[in-house]
Amino acid sequence: MKVIESCAECLYDKVVHLTDNEGYLSEVRSIIANRTENDTAPYLIYQFAKAYERCCGKASPYKEIKKKFNDLVLSMESSIRRQIERSDNPLKAALMYARIGNYIDFGAMKNVDEQTFLSLFDKASFSDDDEKVMGSFIQQCRRAKEFLLITDNCGEIVLDKLFIEQLKKRFPDLNVTVMVRGDEVINDATMEDAEYVGINTLARVISNGAPVAGTVLHMLSDEGREALEKAEVILAKGQGNYESLCGQGKHVFYSFLCKCDVFTERFNVPKLTGLLVEEW
Repeated sequence: MKVIESCAECLYDKVVHLTDNEGYLSEVRSIIANRTENDTAPYLIYQFAKAYERCCGKASPYKEIKKKFNDLVLSMESSIRRQIERSDNPLKAALMYARIGNYIDFGAMKNVDEQTFLSLFDKASFSDDDEKVMGSFIQQCRRAKEFLLITDNCGEIVLDKLFIEQLKKRFPDLNVTVMVRGDEVINDATMEDAEYVGINTLARVISNGAPVAGTVLHMLSDEGREALEKAEVILAKGQGNYESLCGQGKHVFYSFLCKCDVFTERFNVPKLTGLLVEEW
């Protein structure tokens, strides 16, 4: 997904608050100015992080934030699981709740508000378009053997775990692989987060091989590339995965909240609208 000028400005606005180091900010401006048609926002963020490390040293500014939201959603896990299991369609309910977790995004959001996040659970629903895509998703899973979930954020990954629980109940013969980020990037989920929330007890967890907030094909680890090629059903969570994977010739289901103007305008929906999209 091409980085338009308004998106580039937004990316710069976010990093300018991290430091007043002019050397770093100069590098960021250069990265933005020299971006190519094929560079996506996740790839630019990866380049920003490398520039930050060169100029300011290695840092994990989101470490405490990640733990806070992992712990918050873990504290809700049992009650959400009960709600899912009481619903008429537990798999659909689990996917709706997992999509709400996509709100916890310090890359796309100017402010991540805990109360706003919690309020979204009261508004969880599927549109008619979501229902159609869900029908296709079920059909694909019914005849598949290999499933790949590409995760996005911390906290959200707890809800992904609840989704995987229901997926395995509905399709017990489905081999499920979960792909996380290869290293710390914003508040995205890594192997450490996967193990912390316990999703590794339900599925094989692999790394995408790089600290990149998306799925950039040429940066994938061999393991990640093999999983992507082998999967018969792929569910990619979040805007970053959509930005980096759409238009790459893959059959992918995407689940995310529209959290910025680029997405609300692209899909013609209000901010924080949840979408389930299928790309052939």
